[in-house]
Amino acid sequence: MTEPEIPCEVYRAVFTVDDNAVFLQKIRTIADEFKTHIILFDADRLAGRDHVEAALRHACRSWTGGEAIANSLEMEALLYAAGTRQCQVASSFGIHPGENRSFVAVCPPVPGTRDRLAGLVKIVRDEQGEEEIDPEKRALLADLFSITPEEVAVAGEDRFRELVLERVALLDVYR
Repeated sequence: MTEPEIPCEVYRAVFTVDDNAVFLQKIRTIADEFKTHIILFDADRLAGRDHVEAALRHACRSWTGGEAIANSLEMEALLYAAGTRQCQVASSFGIHPGENRSFVAVCPPVPGTRDRLAGLVKIVRDEQGEEEIDPEKRALLADLFSITPEEVAVAGEDRFRELVLERVALLDVYR
């Protein structure tokens, strides 16, 4: 028997945040209005859409299975995205003051939510292909996920994204 999962709709957005608490309260108000969860991931700290989808899959599985680490699905997803049990670290994978490039997840998708969010964020075209990881981002991700040059040499440069996704999956092992 497979565990039930929560379906999610994911899209890209850009927006500016002046005050994290005020912005998140507006997001929570929309989520409550539509009886859904809205999770904002910092795209600059992720290895692309696959990373978001892996974090959501693991978070939804632990949440619906009653084995969550966090007290909200939103934080659970950020914990998986960061590959850590530390909420302080995971929160850095969400929004931040200033300009944000983000993946927005609505779990479960509810008609009208995206339109309502458009008042706070600018939805941008999402290229469905894999996002290229430039050398600067690769260095940041290697640092964030403790990926060593030796690991990259063994796995191969072309499998760097998979090394990041492995960190997401390993959070289940570190419980």
